Amino acid sequence: MNSKLTDYLNSVFMPYDGVKSVAELKADLLSDLQERYRELRAEGKNDETAFKLTVESIGDIEQTILEVANLSRSLERQAVTNFSGSSLAQSDFAGVTAHKGQFTGSALHGSDFSGADLTGSSFKSSDVREANFDGANLTDCSLSTLDLANASFHKTILVRTNFSKSGLDGAQFTGVRLTDVTLTMTDLRKTIFEGCVFDGVDFSYSDLSGQCLDGQTLIRVKFDKAALNEVSFKGATLKNVSFQSASIFSKKYFRAIQTVCFDGAAMDKLTFALLKGMEANLSKVTVI
Repeated sequence: MNSKLTDYLNSVFMPYDGVKSVAELKADLLSDLQERYRELRAEGKNDETAFKLTVESIGDIEQTILEVANLSRSLERQAVTNFSGSSLAQSDFAGVTAHKGQFTGSALHGSDFSGADLTGSSFKSSDVREANFDGANLTDCSLSTLDLANASFHKTILVRTNFSKSGLDGAQFTGVRLTDVTLTMTDLRKTIFEGCVFDGVDFSYSDLSGQCLDGQTLIRVKFDKAALNEVSFKGATLKNVSFQSASIFSKKYFRAIQTVCFDGAAMDKLTFALLKGMEANLSKVTVI
């Protein structure tokens, strides 16, 4: 009868072969069932009745097995996506799915992440120069405090992505919608933005001196306490955009605003009034 119990469990557990935690559950369960079967036989039950009652005693075991298997596979995936402290220059991660991947303190120079789903991943303190993130999903990713020089972000999904304090010289953002993205305390003078929509982006304390944002769309964007000397917003659309000085007594920020070019820009009344109060040149602006 022990072989019959073993055959029964083998049939139930067959879809989950290779999952370590499920194999452990199977071994424990077999031992418990054998003990239960012996107890029933000692009570005078015949073989068939004892077997039937033994099997019925475990209830809906298939649901339990499924839950254990799913948890085990989830933990295995987490282990596979931990690449912290690794040397992975020129690596091919194109098209992979690595939710909450850990790439902290890693060498990823020139690596290809195009089309990858990296939702919730962290790249803190890594070398990610010249990496390709074209078409990748970087929702809720942390790319702060690292080197992203000459990295490419073409049609990348950027939602709540954090780039604060990172090196972005030569990094290219093209055809991208940046939603609730954080770009604070960052040198953006040599970063390239083309065909972008900035929705809820925070540029506070960043240096955008000389930056060209011509034709871009900016909604709920913060430029609070940012360096904005000679920035160009020609033909741009600005809605609910915030420009706040570090101090109401300092004229330095106001002087920087007065060097900004808004020719051909369209903006809402509140943004217009704010900039007008800073004596920005709005003579060629359309109020919407």
